[in-house]
Parts: sequence; structure tokens; C-alpha cells
Amino acid sequence: MSETTQRLEPLDPHPLAGRTCLVTGSSRGIGREIALEFARCGADIVVNYHQSDAAAEAVKEVIEADGETAITVGADVSDPTQVERMARDVHDRLGPIDVLVNNAGITADRKFEDMTYDEWNRVIDTNLGGTFNCTKVFFEDIKSADAGRLINISSVVGQQGNYGQANYATSKGGLIAFTRTIALELARHDSTANCVAPGFTETDMLEQVPERVREKIRARIPLDRFADPKDVVGMVRYLASDEASYMTGQVLGINGGMEW
Repeated sequence: MSETTQRLEPLDPHPLAGRTCLVTGSSRGIGREIALEFARCGADIVVNYHQSDAAAEAVKEVIEADGETAITVGADVSDPTQVERMARDVHDRLGPIDVLVNNAGITADRKFEDMTYDEWNRVIDTNLGGTFNCTKVFFEDIKSADAGRLINISSVVGQQGNYGQANYATSKGGLIAFTRTIALELARHDSTANCVAPGFTETDMLEQVPERVREKIRARIPLDRFADPKDVVGMVRYLASDEASYMTGQVLGINGGMEW
């Protein structure tokens, strides 16, 4: 073989090694799979939860059993005081973070004419306000990191709306505008902000939807199935990696082909 023959570089099995990643709402669902995937890639993980402490500990145990580092931190992301306490705890135990994934979210579905002020406020305060709160306390970390990454989990519902989900659609649509704005402010620091918009995914949220409604939703999906949480994690991993260093302010749909 000639000395000038080019050799293929092997893929890095741990593309997130040396980085600390916080995933909100990561005790279950999409957040859990993101946390596990980041750990497989070598990152130190902060598993945030609100009420599911046992489930969060289970995620931590899986990560540690694989030889990686993880801590659990309870905080209601809609409460700025709790989020500030979470930031202090994370900084004391692991130092500054490199990657923040704003995944935590809730639903309170009802036709708009019947929706209460409480149902509106709870969803907006958690899904949109929680993203503001967490980004606010970790913004300096992301801005200063060598490869700072902000990744917000929106939804196809935030792109096209959905019957009975005025509060949820508004909160997820707001994340898109928030992401694009923060991307502009982070760009001068070589840090990025991007948004992933999954379609309807097999999580606790979807389990609450009546089967007749699920069938109507499935009929709108060209791939004729709901997403598995693992269908989403590859894109999130990519956005957290060095490979995505030139991608910012983008909204990436993972929705089985649903139009928006």
C-alpha cells in the first residue's frame, strides 16, 4: 500500500466525553432516552426530575452501571427559586455544564372555550417558562463552554397547532421563536441553540389520549406509527456533538412525515 494512501478515521465512540449535560424531565420518556444516549457517548449527566425521584434514581443507576457519571437533581422547572437551587447544586457537584436540553413539559388538554386560566398558566409556565428559567441560570455556562449547546424540545403541535391544545401548542411554538433568538445571541460566542420538534411519541402523555383519538392522529402520519422515544435521540445527540458546530437556530422535525 502506498504511503500516500488515505486511511479512514474511525468514528469516535465517545463524542461527548468530557462534557456535562443536563436534561430536564429526564426521569422518563424522551428525556430519559436522551440522558442515556448522552451517557453512552461519554458525557456526565444531570438527571432532572420534578416528582419522579425513584424513576430518576433508576436512570442514574443504569448510567453508573455502565461506568459513567450521573447525578439526580429535583426541581420544578416552572419555579425560578427551585431552578436557581438546582443550578447551585449542579455547579457544586459537577461544575459548569456544556449542554442543556430543555425537555420537561406537561399537557392540560381542553377545548379553548372550556380551558381555565389555571390550565393555560400551568402549561405555559412549565413548557415555556421552564425553558426560560433553566436557560437563564445556565446561560453563562453555555456561552462560555468550548462547545456550548442549547437544545430545546418543541413539538409538531407547536408548528401546526392541534385541537384542544391551545396552551400546549402556544408553549411549544414559543420555544421555536425563543430558540432562534437565543441562537443569534450565542453565535458570537461559538455556542449554538437548536430546536427538535418530535411528532406524536409513545410516552406517558400519549397514553392518556383515548384510543379513538389516537387512531385519528395515526391516520395523519405517513409512516403510520407513533414515534418511539429512541427515534428522537439520534438528532439530539448530533446537535450536542462537534459535528453540529455550524448548525444553529434550526428547527428539526422528527414526525413520521406529518406536514406542517
